[in-house]
Amino acid sequence: MQNQTINTKIIDGKQLADNLRAEIAEGVCRIKNEKGLTPGLAVILVGDNPASVSYVTAKERACREAGMFSREIRLAAETTESEVVRLINELNGDSAIHGILVQLPLPKHISEKSVINAIAPEKDVDGFTPVNVGRMMIGEDCYLPCTPHGIIKLIEFSGMDIRGKHAVVIGRSNIVGKPVAALLSRRETNATVTLCHTGTPDVARFTREADIVVVAAGHPGTLTGDMLKKGAVVIDVGVNRIPDATRPKGFRLVGDADFESCQGVAGAITPVPGGVGPMTITMLLWNTLESARRAANA
Repeated sequence: MQNQTINTKIIDGKQLADNLRAEIAEGVCRIKNEKGLTPGLAVILVGDNPASVSYVTAKERACREAGMFSREIRLAAETTESEVVRLINELNGDSAIHGILVQLPLPKHISEKSVINAIAPEKDVDGFTPVNVGRMMIGEDCYLPCTPHGIIKLIEFSGMDIRGKHAVVIGRSNIVGKPVAALLSRRETNATVTLCHTGTPDVARFTREADIVVVAAGHPGTLTGDMLKKGAVVIDVGVNRIPDATRPKGFRLVGDADFESCQGVAGAITPVPGGVGPMTITMLLWNTLESARRAANA
């Protein structure tokens, strides 16, 4: 059966993100007209990590395109933890700011835990604070973490009905693996979830039985076509740089799944780039708009 290839659908994350951003822009316009309120997002960047600078620039551009107010705060790498926490406390009390995002990673002398915990849960549009994580785990209303929420949207966009399916998540990070496993098992989605990680002796044993595979291990080639059940939906969260002398920059981006071998076996798969990536910022905007709505109705 595995020798018979099928036509694998490429899940266009950019198209889905564009669709959702159009809805978000309409929502922003509506709240401006009806409530006289502009959703505002504050992004804090400590240091000058090139990848972080790129992400922050992309977030600022996305806010502007959606009609939101964006306040970008860049701090020197030497900034102390207490100074960052003091800034967050000021933003917590700023009525023009509905969402606060601290770009990770932070310099080593700053505790990510202390900084994230300082963000007011009602402005935690990344969904990282213990309060929002706890609410997510018990099924209460909260801001869902952006990448995991985007993954659920991508699976639905593929045409897969998640309910009753077996989903395998590879990777147990606090940012992707654990929360996406929790979201897949909520009553609304109702999947049976297996969480695989570095302590799992035979990952393929589980993925070959999965209708949905989310791979977020951080290593290229973690998932190959011979590890898949025919017709499975594959969501590839990985972004890895591979040396490639034929490319102008000397490298190319690949995911954690071996895209070539998965084609013809997977029913649908996200590409890298162009799959999960565009959805993360989109769901950040989604949460920021929701925060503004709550503030307007408070």
